[in-house]
Amino acid sequence: MTITNPSADYFEKVASQWDTLRSSYFTEEVRSTAIAKAHLHPAMVVGDVGAGTGFMSAGLAPLVKQVYAFDGAPAMLDVARTNLARFTNITYQPADGLSLPLPDDSLDAVFANMYLHHCPDPLAAIREMVRMLRPGGRLVLTDMDSHPYAWLKTEMADVWQGFERDQVRAWLGESGLVNRIVDCTGSSCCAESRDPDLTDTAQRQAQISVFVAVGTKPVAGIEEAVRKDYAAHASGQSASCSCGSASDESAACCGSSESSACCGTAADESAYTFIRGYSSEERAEIPAEAAEISLGCGNPTAIAALQPGETVLDIGSGGGIDAFLAANRVGKSGRVIGVDMTPAMIERARRTAEKQGYAQVEFRQGQADALPVDDGSVDVILSNCVINLTRDKGQVFAEAFRALKPGGRLEVSDVVSDRSLPNDMLEDPASWAGCISGAIPEGEYTDLIQQAGFENVAVRRSYTAGEVSGSHLYSALVSARKPGS
Repeated sequence: MTITNPSADYFEKVASQWDTLRSSYFTEEVRSTAIAKAHLHPAMVVGDVGAGTGFMSAGLAPLVKQVYAFDGAPAMLDVARTNLARFTNITYQPADGLSLPLPDDSLDAVFANMYLHHCPDPLAAIREMVRMLRPGGRLVLTDMDSHPYAWLKTEMADVWQGFERDQVRAWLGESGLVNRIVDCTGSSCCAESRDPDLTDTAQRQAQISVFVAVGTKPVAGIEEAVRKDYAAHASGQSASCSCGSASDESAACCGSSESSACCGTAADESAYTFIRGYSSEERAEIPAEAAEISLGCGNPTAIAALQPGETVLDIGSGGGIDAFLAANRVGKSGRVIGVDMTPAMIERARRTAEKQGYAQVEFRQGQADALPVDDGSVDVILSNCVINLTRDKGQVFAEAFRALKPGGRLEVSDVVSDRSLPNDMLEDPASWAGCISGAIPEGEYTDLIQQAGFENVAVRRSYTAGEVSGSHLYSALVSARKPGS
């Protein structure tokens, strides 16, 4: 195999010393941060690109089913085999980073620690790693921020002097990834030049902050499956639920009842239960045709502290239950905008608003990741069990941030999980429509809110709870604020 990375020769030479060298450059904290951002499941098969002597693989092997360790320097992998001899679930493969020896869609997660700055073409390297990811799989990169220490190129075969985080984020997007996070690890990479001519201590001793970047390969067919399912809900016939009908108080899947069991998919071992969280008084104060088609997993209006005269936007407004509750809180001087992608839901909600005289409420057809409202035009954004249905939750939160006025509030009820679901579930569009497969770990959910620019992010568990394929799912009430007056 031809190795095109010019750093490979350097690592062939230093392989026997690398563990000692590495320990002075960066610590296990970098590995811990990367692994935490991956939200691993024991059934996963993962890749470690630029595995070296096994630093990242050593942390991954106890947590997943299989690890593939790739490196362009065979001598580094020889050391890794010795270091990691206690693990039987690691496969070592010498490989060029631009031609990795696994087929498309074969890995649940790919890691690359301190690898990208050795790549002549970082975007091509990222795309090759993404190629191996299954839909729903995550790419996790840890590397150095941009720095001024040019001597690292000559002494350690670095190709790049670190990276600007905005550039890394852009590369993730150009590679087709969604839910992009680029953040600080809290760690630094430290090194000291061996060049005797470098007498300036500030230049001689490098201390460079390390970032973590994460992106998810999207699942195809989500929007179509969700739109079909919710159009069926609007007409009273769910496309994805076989547990009962919308009028069945004990078994309506994502239906109208105050407490309803959702059976998930046929392969799922256990149900989980939606409990809406609306009081009898709240249900009585809104139109019956809206109350009977509640598809949420909580009650965001209960925590929103809405005030008369405020403008409220409801993302995924459905039949309008939260929009009408909000209208009662903001009064005639306020305004409520419901946005939904399903024409049948919009038509139903509009009829209800007109029939019941809700002049301050309007419903617009649109996407959660491209809201049909002006910048800085709303005071509060609500959403109830909808963002989990979207492909790119990071973009949804970015849109919410754009639409809010400075100081505006985000109040969301949504389904989240304690860790990732198995990827075979993530690839099932029907499970997305059932509010299961789109649930991401709570930590990732709040990371994406913070990445959009929100502050004061607070989470409390709500009503929905259960277990799917060994992962715990539950609903969370999430509040956040856009900085400003």
